[in-house]
Amino acid sequence: MAKILIVDDEDAIRRTLKDILTYEKFDVDEAKDGMEGLAKIKKNEYDVILMDIKMPNMDGMDALERLQDIQPDLPVIMISGHANIDNAVEAVKKGAFDFISKPPDLN
Repeated sequence: MAKILIVDDEDAIRRTLKDILTYEKFDVDEAKDGMEGLAKIKKNEYDVILMDIKMPNMDGMDALERLQDIQPDLPVIMISGHANIDNAVEAVKKGAFDFISKPPDLN
């Protein structure tokens, strides 16, 4: 079973994604910002990270850059409610596996 970390400052987004992924039999963990996400990544093994871009304390782009130093092969899918082509290109250049807009299409 794959283990997924959801990093997002919005409780409703984390809860919804966790409910869906748990229903699909994934093991899911949560973090409310980039700092908490990086701390969990250092302590646990994850198969994929879903990470918001805009968050307090440490945003997703900063966390993505730091993550590249810790686990460069860990796939990160960036999510954002402020999605645009520039954000997507920047995220991929910094090492993101993919980029989706929020709210995600749950189908």
